[in-house]
Amino acid sequence: MKNVKEIEPKEVFNWFYELNQIPRCSGQEKEVSDFLVDFAQTRDLEVHQDEIYNVIIKKPGTKGYENADPVIIQGHMDMVCVKGEASDHDFSSDPIEMIVEDDFLKANNTTLGADDGIAVAYALAILASDDLKHPPLEVLITTNEETGMDGVHGLENTHLSGKTLLNIDSEEEGTFLVSCAGGATKLTKFALEKEDAASEGLKISISGLKGGHSGMEIIKQRANAIKLMGRILDKCRRESEIKIGQITGGIKHNAIPSNARVELVAENIEDIKTLIEEFAVKLKAEYSVEDPNLKIEVNQAQIDKVYTSKLTENLIDFLMLTPDGVQYMSKNIEGLVKTSLTNAIIEEKEDIIQITSSVRSASNSSLREILNVLEVVAKRSGAEIEEEGNYPAWQFNDQSEIKDKALAVYQDLFEKDAEVTAIHAGLECGLLKEILPETEMISFGPNLYDVHTENEHLSIPSAQRIWKFLTALLAELK
Repeated sequence: MKNVKEIEPKEVFNWFYELNQIPRCSGQEKEVSDFLVDFAQTRDLEVHQDEIYNVIIKKPGTKGYENADPVIIQGHMDMVCVKGEASDHDFSSDPIEMIVEDDFLKANNTTLGADDGIAVAYALAILASDDLKHPPLEVLITTNEETGMDGVHGLENTHLSGKTLLNIDSEEEGTFLVSCAGGATKLTKFALEKEDAASEGLKISISGLKGGHSGMEIIKQRANAIKLMGRILDKCRRESEIKIGQITGGIKHNAIPSNARVELVAENIEDIKTLIEEFAVKLKAEYSVEDPNLKIEVNQAQIDKVYTSKLTENLIDFLMLTPDGVQYMSKNIEGLVKTSLTNAIIEEKEDIIQITSSVRSASNSSLREILNVLEVVAKRSGAEIEEEGNYPAWQFNDQSEIKDKALAVYQDLFEKDAEVTAIHAGLECGLLKEILPETEMISFGPNLYDVHTENEHLSIPSAQRIWKFLTALLAELK
């Protein structure tokens, strides 16, 4: 099997390997941030690290480019940390085990971290080079992008002057993004009320779903494990009085939940078990195309504590009433989702049960509509609701010079046209545009697949082509 560090261009994949030796889950970026600072200081490059560990590294322009306008190269240092059920990987200490398989780079049953480690690797390779042509560079590597873009939310433009920004956080080669959705997260909170049960009950688990990024994959209409569990619970309560013992589902606020579990008690356990098993057959047929590996298991279990009847009813009401998935399609760009909602996590937290819902939209008014719908549903279900992580959309600019330059360079290199489009996901460009209103921006990247899942993998040939494109583009920006 080929070693990662043997892949060309070695200067890129060596740095990617080094990054993946450092734990860098969202919210745990100090070590990798300090690594970037040390990288810059070792090479006598100007470097700035702020209180939330964002890093800006500056490098002068090469010969003939000294007086060119600075260019910002931007990505984020954190990664989504997800592993398969059979993995014993510890993201707080273990390096990512990288595997070369044919033309792909992947990890051993965990996320790979190419989102967005490949951008950081590209940037480090350019900063470390002695022979690449480029204008003055301002490399901006942000923190905590995956859990609310907290790094860029707290960024100040004190050390940034570039009027062109290259965001390397896209996942489809040959597609240049010039606009993205805005979004916000809603936290619905039910007061946790439990009572004694000491009863024979059922444990229901949903697994085998594809899940995926709630922006990129939402158009595929994959099953949401939390919503499916809501349907199962609603089916049960129509046949018998039930009480929930515990309910959990989902892992990340920006991922379609692929797993959910619930415990319940009912008046007639055997009848309810049969009911669920029969309903499971129908659900698996319903999602046979989108999620052919859907698995619903029902086992008997001893349950000591249950939610009150009122809390049980309110939770099921919320899960049934709240919308989920694609809400509106774009009228301007064919095949583009305009507005969506993902009920991403349900969990017990101290004295509450919290449901995390992620809303995205290219339209601020449409975004607010769905956020308001969630508020109404929460109120009618007896819950409190909070909003956080609001980020703006990145508006399309048809007159962008960097867009035209990127299209020309791509055509010249590969003799085919790149596509210019928008994305139904949040990019840091939306917030960066507020901080740097005069800066033109474009987003691109190599082919990445199954991001935010343990099946994440990177196309090696695509990563090689994007390196060629990035360095050629920089050479054109005199």
